[in-house]
Amino acid sequence: MKNSILASAAAAALMTPVVPAIAANSPSLALVASADPSVAAFYAGRHGAPLWFGPGSSAAQELISVLQRAPLDGFDRGPALAAQAQALMQRAMAGDRSALAGADQLLSVAWVKYVQSLQTPPAGMVYADAWVRPRSESAAQILARAARAPSLSAHVRGISSVNPIYAQLREAAWSATLASGGRIDPRVLTSLDRVRDMPFQERYVMVDAASARLYMIEDGRVVDQMKVIVGKSSSQTPMLASTIYYATLNPYWHVSDDMIRSLIAPNVLQQGLNYLKSRGYQVLAADGPDGAQARLLDPSKINWMAVANGKMQVKVRQLPGPANSMGRMKFGFPNAYDIYLHDTPNKELFASGDRDLSHGCIRLEDAPRLGRWMLQRDPRAATHEPEQNVPLPTPVPIYITYLTAQADGGRLSFADDPYAKDAGAGAAVVALQ
Repeated sequence: MKNSILASAAAAALMTPVVPAIAANSPSLALVASADPSVAAFYAGRHGAPLWFGPGSSAAQELISVLQRAPLDGFDRGPALAAQAQALMQRAMAGDRSALAGADQLLSVAWVKYVQSLQTPPAGMVYADAWVRPRSESAAQILARAARAPSLSAHVRGISSVNPIYAQLREAAWSATLASGGRIDPRVLTSLDRVRDMPFQERYVMVDAASARLYMIEDGRVVDQMKVIVGKSSSQTPMLASTIYYATLNPYWHVSDDMIRSLIAPNVLQQGLNYLKSRGYQVLAADGPDGAQARLLDPSKINWMAVANGKMQVKVRQLPGPANSMGRMKFGFPNAYDIYLHDTPNKELFASGDRDLSHGCIRLEDAPRLGRWMLQRDPRAATHEPEQNVPLPTPVPIYITYLTAQADGGRLSFADDPYAKDAGAGAAVVALQ
């Protein structure tokens, strides 16, 4: 309420247009005077007109509230800048018109620094496709976008929300921080940092490997979610961002080199060649093409002991069918880890609370449901031909992160740390003012 009163009084003080001169020797305005020249140029282009204060505007109050909790956003200077702005607004209420102009410019400086902080890539995230790389804006671009917004208050709320998973976690974290007098579990700050991605696309997928859940996000809302199975601790699903361009229906399962050595070859040695036939495996030349042009090898002429020892290389793929480990469809995306989303015939595993069971890929609880959302139609293959790549109407970004802190009904909860990413984290304190 105090912020609202100050902002309203400040707005009233600006009803008469004025272009005040800011004293270079004013300690309270030192940050404004030393701001990015782009901020000064922005105001020069507006002939000194305010951005944050105006009749009936709550934008200044909205931004001050954002800055007060900004340490959770990785911007530790936020509360101090909010306090400086409030002090200048108090001076304006006492009749200092230059202080009011200084408050407006200070809030612009703070907004630029805050947005640029949000646009810093999360620690440990690998961007495997150019379309999902974070967009870094200049001060001029940030302020121009704010000035064009139909509602500056709504613009501030939208930008500071980042994404719905982040917004829910931060809201729960802020409530916990206020209740504890500023102390916060370090896992909260770490998880916020890992999910602080700002997709510009309207539709995208987020996967949390720690809780083994997938979220479908559209127009800033979580529209659907499902359980997934992710990599075990010895074959972790990495934090990465990429883009899904097509769905593959009736997929082969192309077995990884590691699994050929550690799983396929030993089972052939123990169970005989019927192991391959009963599961629909085909053996291909290691240096040959895939697909219809692949050169099939006679499994009986392969030295499987040499394959198991890594002295001989072959390719192995599994034909489409009920037993195929990819199920009925998969969703690949560019990355160096050979990670993708896929269906699975083993649905019973989704009943487990611990779903870090795979070799790194992400198994889907309901692949057809995800396929319908991405393809915007039923993901049904036209024929029985294998490996049918169906382009998506619009490419869908995917962000794989790792959140041991969760928001559960507005309260904080914590998932296990199967990948031991949070080991060694110390106590954390958030400055409330």
